Amino acid sequence: MSDSPERTPNVIDLQGIMALLPHRYPILLVDRILDFERGQWIRGLKNISYNEQIFQGHFPKRPVFPGVMIVEAMAQTGGCLVMQEFEDLASKVIYFMSIDGVKFRKPVVPGDQLVMEVRILSFKGRVCKLRGEAFVNGTKVAEAEFMSMLMDVEADKAQGEGK
Repeated sequence: MSDSPERTPNVIDLQGIMALLPHRYPILLVDRILDFERGQWIRGLKNISYNEQIFQGHFPKRPVFPGVMIVEAMAQTGGCLVMQEFEDLASKVIYFMSIDGVKFRKPVVPGDQLVMEVRILSFKGRVCKLRGEAFVNGTKVAEAEFMSMLMDVEADKAQGEGK
């Protein structure tokens, strides 16, 4: 991922993220896109706050941000990159197909800033394979490879209705 001093980072604010993804609070897990190179890689930020509902049960006396939520945050970050390749975003939704090679290296706790770096490994038609890494203060806390598929909302509704 490029940190070249000559280029200005491509930033996406929360409103821009919500235009790309269908997720909303409490499951929207990307606060800001810090930079990206379209069709290549993206870097996103999630501020971990004790006020999040998940900490009421995970774990009240020793809060730890769940690993599955870290993987979801990486996937949503990747989704912000992938969705830029399509028009008419309101008619599209992106779903997980698989998750492989997940490793959790350190706990993520309230007060941390989780930085997700995601690269596109392959992108054919509506299926993409991505590799994500998550960092806190420059230390890798998690990694995973995942595949996703872009679906038309109407086709997805018809499948759900058994048509």
